[in-house]
Amino acid sequence: MSVLMAATAAILFTLGTYLLLQRKLSRIIIGIGLLGHGANVLFVNAGRRGRAPLIGSADPADFADPMPQALVLTAIVISFGVTALLLALAYRSWVLTDDDEVADDVEDRSVARHGFADRELADEAALAADLEAATEDEPAPVHHDDDEHDPDHELGGRRAPLGARTPPSSDDGGGEG
Repeated sequence: MSVLMAATAAILFTLGTYLLLQRKLSRIIIGIGLLGHGANVLFVNAGRRGRAPLIGSADPADFADPMPQALVLTAIVISFGVTALLLALAYRSWVLTDDDEVADDVEDRSVARHGFADRELADEAALAADLEAATEDEPAPVHHDDDEHDPDHELGGRRAPLGARTPPSSDDGGGEG
């Protein structure tokens, strides 16, 4: 890879990162485009130079590596899709707010400043304390290990013969009513 192309990729990555950290959506979109172009420059320079890889046209040792070219084409398609999505989001933001500035999330700022007790963790701790208090007052239920392996346990002590149909229950909405 030549020094000039490496410097070009580095400048594209630097400018793209700088623009990506801005507050305006238009600059963020341009920054993502520059990052994509920097990646494409690196991919192209990663392959070796040579002849077009057509069978019978030259010695296979002289062929160019087609993988970086395929990766660049894929990266172009992906960056086009991402850019189209971001342009649609930026247009929607412009229509709603008449500005393309990314606003701070007030709730995130509040959590960052004051902290936030996770409601789910606090609820689990309270539930565990309630369960512990309730189990101290009641005797533990007796559990037989052989009930899990007994097929009659699931049928209430009676076993249906093979091929027999079980009668429909009243709550399944079948037939009568």
